[in-house]
Amino acid sequence: MKSNCEDCGLRKRAERNPDSLMARIWRWHTKWCPGWKAYQEQLAKGSRA
Repeated sequence: MKSNCEDCGLRKRAERNPDSLMARIWRWHTKWCPGWKAYQEQLAKGSRA
């Protein structure tokens, strides 16, 4: 699965202001989002290489 998380505007806004409502929504979203899980796997593979 291809993930767009690296360029996601919601993720970027959440990282800029981690105490905001958008950041809480983002954290909730990452618990079930298959794209986020694929992105995390992609990052893990890249750091091992």
